[in-house]
Amino acid sequence: MSLLPIVVFDLDGTLAETAPDIMRTLNVILEQEKLSPLPLERARELVGAGARALIERGFRVSGRPLDEETLERLFQDFLRIYAEDVASNSYLYEGVVAAMQALAEDGYALAVCTNKPILHTRLILEHFGISGHFAAVAGRDSFAFHKPDPRHLTLTIEAAGGDPRRAVMIGDSRTDITTARAAGIPSICVPFGYTDVPIEELEPDLVIQHFDELHGAVRQILEPAPALCASAK
Repeated sequence: MSLLPIVVFDLDGTLAETAPDIMRTLNVILEQEKLSPLPLERARELVGAGARALIERGFRVSGRPLDEETLERLFQDFLRIYAEDVASNSYLYEGVVAAMQALAEDGYALAVCTNKPILHTRLILEHFGISGHFAAVAGRDSFAFHKPDPRHLTLTIEAAGGDPRRAVMIGDSRTDITTARAAGIPSICVPFGYTDVPIEELEPDLVIQHFDELHGAVRQILEPAPALCASAK
């Protein structure tokens, strides 16, 4: 069986705007610890590296030290609270479903590689009715490695039956770009996700402004037009 060209998506800030529910859950944790809730506008600097990092960052901006034992307790609380309502205030970005359908019709396998725990990842994909689009879904705890370790991405591609030589990572953050680069895989990024600096400054291979551009961008990277031969000049 031949391997398929593959498009691998990050989840938070790439496929879906999930910050409202993530920040809501973080604020439950902060209020539980007698700290003030943080506004949704802080999501771009807080979200994107997993729940533990989110809690650490939330406490840091709140000015409260956080020891490892407390962090682990709050992390477990976060996982439980978030699982109870992962997506009631979240939404897919415009054009996501049409873009995935166009890629699938063109012969590309699709997969998800995210630092969100696999339980919450699957709950969100099921909530939006898009689970069936993906040949593989990998969360932070699916393997012994997670982004920015390139093995998280390469193992996801392998699980999906994809060809790593014809693969592209779709993301929104430094973590996605670093992971793809370490795996020797090109990246396409969106500018509306969760990053603390403009995504263009991180130099992914391409930046798209809307998912309407994704199919063409993937083909541009994975199926470049052949160069004109000298005799044709």
